[in-house]
Amino acid sequence: MIEIIGWLIVIALLVIGMIGAVYPVLPGVFAIYGAFFVYGLFFSFEEFGFWFWFIQTVILLVIIVADYAVGAYGVKKFGGSRASIIGSTIGIIIGPFAIPVAGLIIGPFLGAFIGELIIGSTPRQALKASVGALIGFFSSTIMKIMLQLIMIVILIIWLL
Repeated sequence: MIEIIGWLIVIALLVIGMIGAVYPVLPGVFAIYGAFFVYGLFFSFEEFGFWFWFIQTVILLVIIVADYAVGAYGVKKFGGSRASIIGSTIGIIIGPFAIPVAGLIIGPFLGAFIGELIIGSTPRQALKASVGALIGFFSSTIMKIMLQLIMIVILIIWLL
């Protein structure tokens, strides 16, 4: 019975992690990383050696750094400022709560737009930065999905 509970928690964390790649309010990559610890606590850490932890930790760090960097790059590439990056980040966090589902798209777009307007950019420049924020958000999401799937595949391969 304890094994079933362990597997259910591991699987739930992996699913939450993948949903978190798209829905930034969830812990995403940390849930996946946490699943490794849950597996170790319920079953054994013996399967995981240095290389497992090293590879998974490097991927975790790449996701954390790249998540911000890719989003910021999208805004900067379209002429946005630090204000639109901050606004986009706030929009990503608040958007899904304010407008379920659509807030994932509207939040970063509107956040970047408002951020640019606050610092005195023209509406045209603010719109351009907002498009960059969306492109950055979607690029970052695709990157997170791919890397998090790699983390899960590595886990499965390591356990076989």
